[in-house]
Amino acid sequence: MKRNIKDLVKQMTLEEKASLCSGLDFWHTKPVERLGIPSVMVSDGPAGLRKQDDKGDHLGINDSIKAVCFPSGCLTACSFDPDLLEKEGATIGDECLAEDVSVILGPALNIKRSPLCGRNFEYFSEDPYLAGEISAAYVKGVQSKNVGTSIKHFAVNSQEFRRMSCSSNVDERTIREIYFPAFEKTVKEGKPDTVMCSYNRINGVFASENKWLLTDVLRKEWGFDGYVVSDWGAVNKRVEGLAAGLDLEMPASGGTTDRQIVEAVKSGKLKEAVLDKTVERILRIVYKYKDGKTEGNFDKEAHHNLVAEIAKESMVLLKNEKNILPLKEKDASSILFVGAFAKTPRYEGGGSAHINTWKVTSALEAAKKAGLNVNYVQGFDIAEKKDKKLLPEAVEASKKAKTVVIFAGLPDSYESEGYDRKDMKMPLNQDILISEIAKVNKNVVVVLHNGSPVEMPWAKDVKAILESYLAGESVGTAQIDLLFGKANPSGKLAETFPVKTSDNPTFINFPGNGHDVNYAEGMYIGYRYYDIKEMEVLFPFGHGLSYTTFEYSNLKLSSKKILDTDKLEVSVKVTNTGKVFGKEVVQLYVTEKTGTHEDRPVKELKAFAKVALNPKESKVVTMTLDKRSFAFWNVELHDWYAPTGEYEILVGSSSRDIRLTAKVEVTSTAKGVFKINENTVLEELLEHPVAAKCAEPLVKKFVSGMLGEGRSEAEKAAVSDDMMMAMLYSMPLRALRSFLQMKDEEIAKFIEDTNKELSKY
Repeated sequence: MKRNIKDLVKQMTLEEKASLCSGLDFWHTKPVERLGIPSVMVSDGPAGLRKQDDKGDHLGINDSIKAVCFPSGCLTACSFDPDLLEKEGATIGDECLAEDVSVILGPALNIKRSPLCGRNFEYFSEDPYLAGEISAAYVKGVQSKNVGTSIKHFAVNSQEFRRMSCSSNVDERTIREIYFPAFEKTVKEGKPDTVMCSYNRINGVFASENKWLLTDVLRKEWGFDGYVVSDWGAVNKRVEGLAAGLDLEMPASGGTTDRQIVEAVKSGKLKEAVLDKTVERILRIVYKYKDGKTEGNFDKEAHHNLVAEIAKESMVLLKNEKNILPLKEKDASSILFVGAFAKTPRYEGGGSAHINTWKVTSALEAAKKAGLNVNYVQGFDIAEKKDKKLLPEAVEASKKAKTVVIFAGLPDSYESEGYDRKDMKMPLNQDILISEIAKVNKNVVVVLHNGSPVEMPWAKDVKAILESYLAGESVGTAQIDLLFGKANPSGKLAETFPVKTSDNPTFINFPGNGHDVNYAEGMYIGYRYYDIKEMEVLFPFGHGLSYTTFEYSNLKLSSKKILDTDKLEVSVKVTNTGKVFGKEVVQLYVTEKTGTHEDRPVKELKAFAKVALNPKESKVVTMTLDKRSFAFWNVELHDWYAPTGEYEILVGSSSRDIRLTAKVEVTSTAKGVFKINENTVLEELLEHPVAAKCAEPLVKKFVSGMLGEGRSEAEKAAVSDDMMMAMLYSMPLRALRSFLQMKDEEIAKFIEDTNKELSKY
């Protein structure tokens, strides 16, 4: 059924149009009964359906329906598998249909600026390319069921401290290269029905009334055609927000802001055409869902099993000394499980991502179901209450075990929406437990339950570490299958694990003073920072082990020289050299070697592919690079720019396990990129072939005059040739009047003529 939305809007009164710009209550849009316009429901969240029960409170925190808890974004990103995320999205879309939810509020794809952000468990990665690929796939999956998504929180929202008022102060290039790309990719390829603006201010302007953010970038540049919804309570000034591009305010405002909109139109402060466009966008998405609604599928048992499959594809084997894993089923009776999380796992985060889970499978339950008669002691109290019996009991039992598997991690109280972590430490009682057991048993495996990186003072003392993150309701099934080799780990870290909290690049500036937080580290977050600092990390970005081994060979480029408008095909042969089936994530990084003085990271992830291989099987993996793979954001052009020159293609198994390299020459097609002025230094001219030719007479005159014959030995000793050349390179053009006695008019003429030549290239 095709509706004429514009005609429908023409039939509405001013008051009716204004009413549609805010919620009916906490979760529903307003209806206009006179015209048959329906109310629809939106619902959290990023890890499954958190739909408020009709009998619940208005916040929907305590009384939401029983639902399936999927793995959190911190884990699913480690799958490096967009197809898997698309499948997960489609499944959640089915659940939304079954529960008559028109839009699910997710995914959350803010960049992990600091490991201390309390909401990092919801977010995908420290890397914008990976976050964008994963997010776009998830959105495609959900929306394949005609259910909308609301990608959030747009933008530069990487902390919980004073999130509703604090200003994220960040330069244009960093925004474009780090904090925008995941949203841009998802908007352009996933085409979400809605975008949720963040609470915070961006360089002093609230996201909810930021025209540059919501209109100039989101709509005009990226082509977004859905509606923008506020985060719950994010509206500062409603009329200014509407004019900037904020369509729907959530939750209900009690009619206050609706009246403000009506008054603004009547007074001429707000053009009614702006309001009409807003209402059209909202209604288009409302009717897209209502007119296209089909029957949904909420098969909890089947979805529970899917959660296990996703978790198995995503958990990361961080360490496996002497191949202690996988464990042997025949040794089950001599294996000791230690830790409260083995029996009561932490599998989800708090706040809007929290699911009222219908069923949870722990590792102990999964082991029992698999017929594995493992032993168990509690070991520690999750609430960190002192118990003099737990630790000695666990240590004594560990002495008798062949292998000890410790299920540890962060309690719910350590990380949540609403507040940030104080540090990266695990509870002290857990660290002590692991260290003490490692003293009496040399075969210790640690299984972690956490939403973000933790310090591991015991890492060198244990044989293996399996990172489960927050794995959803089937957490135990996935853990047992991986520990005992029924499945082979294939996850890779979507974030770096630094050795300690103070190593992270935001340590000095996070979370700011409450009014402002300065993103002083710029683009150097995550592996970009650790690489340029040549800093030791606990586990690098992209790291993850397998029960088999993979060999990389035969790296090929489709061309050795390309224009920046061309595509470059990169292929590599991957062979499973081990004895069991496994999957490898092939990662492609790009390094700029053009010789320009632009600030560029050592390397950046620009492509990846996950390949499944049987023992001794080989496959050729092909990845495609384009201009954006080589470009940086040029603040003068306000566009992406790939300088002419050499780039290195790095292919490997992690950001610090590069197996093969190749080089490609890229030629820029951009014109007029380089312009000079009176403060341009001569070295900048000499680096550019066109400008260098123009500057050649000036350089010869300077060299002849300053380095010519006739200089005494004393003069040469005082002012060496090297010093003179260094002065030349760093000399701004305005200084030529002093050193070459050029007149201001001559310098201006040289600048004008050179810029004319540069504009041609």
